[in-house]
Amino acid sequence: MEGQGEDVRLGANKYRERQPIGTAAQTQDAKDYKEPPAAPLFEPGELSSWSFYRAGIAEFVATFLFLYITVLTVMGVFKSPTKCKTVGIQGIAWAFGGMIFALVYCTAGISGGHINPAVTFGLFLARKLSLVRAVFYMIMQCLGAICGAAVVKGFEKSQYERLGGGANTVNKGYSKSSGLGAEIVGTFVLVYTVFSATDAKRNARDSHVPILAPLPIGFAVFLVHLATIPVTGTGINPARSLGAALIYNKEQAWNDHWIFWVGPFIGAALAALYHQIVIRAIPFKSK
Repeated sequence: MEGQGEDVRLGANKYRERQPIGTAAQTQDAKDYKEPPAAPLFEPGELSSWSFYRAGIAEFVATFLFLYITVLTVMGVFKSPTKCKTVGIQGIAWAFGGMIFALVYCTAGISGGHINPAVTFGLFLARKLSLVRAVFYMIMQCLGAICGAAVVKGFEKSQYERLGGGANTVNKGYSKSSGLGAEIVGTFVLVYTVFSATDAKRNARDSHVPILAPLPIGFAVFLVHLATIPVTGTGINPARSLGAALIYNKEQAWNDHWIFWVGPFIGAALAALYHQIVIRAIPFKSK
């Protein structure tokens, strides 16, 4: 119980200066803006803070809800013999983008609203969070995705197996390299948008233009899905791909599964490098 009082007082704000939270950056005074220090690789104090575990739980629940809604939407479209009787590809894209918008909005102030190991990886490379927090987030995101897909299968087992369970695969007519490229570029668009929407300096500089960070992030997810659903079903989120593949657990779900990890992580790394080195030029700034 020692230190509990401090945890209660500080809560999620204990490590806020190093945490990329969607809308919190807008509260900073533009005149007093200072570049926050890079997060250390290991921050032992996090492990004794309730806010650390609360953030992980928030990532778990958000990814659980994300998989539950989106997999059901995908199955509803595939169930119909004609796409004209369903929401179609546009509806699937709206479901993914809309859920990201809603969930990032709900969890931004608690965990940063990552809901995606690729986003967490990109922010880790930019030293926005510690290695311990990044690994913890990824584990909770994957567990949430698995549970979300499992609940869908529990409700509609026969339909789930017949309709593919929302698992990502490289579609017929496309090569593995095409699928990998689609995942790299799609994730780059998403993570670059995350960096731009949560850039504290940009929000301080353009404080007269209010920016709701979850909106451009959700819209980026929507647009990427419109472009790449015909190619890979759109992964750009390793937890989403893992959850659907593991619960569906058929050979076709695992054949090209590596693409949905390698592609997003490469795309996230490129987005982090581009934003930090080219857009912000952080390595070249004088101390």
